[in-house]
Amino acid sequence: MKRYLSLFGSLVLALALLAGCSPAAPAETTPAAADADLTGHTLLIFCGAGMKDPFTEIAQTFQDETGCTVEVTYANAAQIQTQINTAQEGDFFIAGSEQEVKPVAGLVESSTSLVRHIPVIAVQKGNPLNITGPADLAGDGVRVVIGDPEATPIGKIAVQVFADFGISDTVDILSTTATAPAMTTALAADECDAVIVWKENVNADQGEIVDCAGMEAYVRTIPAARLTCSADALAADAFSGFLNSQTAWDIWTSYGYELAA
Repeated sequence: MKRYLSLFGSLVLALALLAGCSPAAPAETTPAAADADLTGHTLLIFCGAGMKDPFTEIAQTFQDETGCTVEVTYANAAQIQTQINTAQEGDFFIAGSEQEVKPVAGLVESSTSLVRHIPVIAVQKGNPLNITGPADLAGDGVRVVIGDPEATPIGKIAVQVFADFGISDTVDILSTTATAPAMTTALAADECDAVIVWKENVNADQGEIVDCAGMEAYVRTIPAARLTCSADALAADAFSGFLNSQTAWDIWTSYGYELAA
């Protein structure tokens, strides 16, 4: 019996060799971001302008640890979507919400949730008009600035809030902005009384956040969408790992973000 088993094993090996098979080589291991030497590699990343401060630190930390050059373009969602679809280049899109990835879905290889994006009502310091929730934004003399609903996720949320609270026709929208940080700048300059903006964009010197549970329904998630047009798989793999590291999580939370998990 042992002789027959030995002959059978030899026959299987011979057939495998004839078929062009060979023992499987071990898969290439992607180095951890902190250990990788990616000198000479480059990543092109698109990121929503509202996340510029934390993501600049994240990109710089990854570059310092690995030697990989990280080029980041900050813009509003519509501008980024147009650039990705037109040029079909880039490695990642860090979007203000998962909905903003849909217009480039044909060029997305995978998407990973990073942190929660929390919209809030921000008012001038001291809340002189006593705004307590969305309905108060339609009050007499309340000047409101929102993000461009055609170009920014926070602008889309503002329009949805107005519709849900039945104030679309009564709220006084003075203007719209191309990015979220521009709204708090307008608030600090007394160009408006209230804005609907991302929580992390509100600086204590510019205004204050209204404690309002009604805004919880509009929380979004910031994803990292890896693009199919990525030109450097090794660097992209390492960056994906870095985004899910404690180092990256600590940077996000230091800027007031909450982890998605």
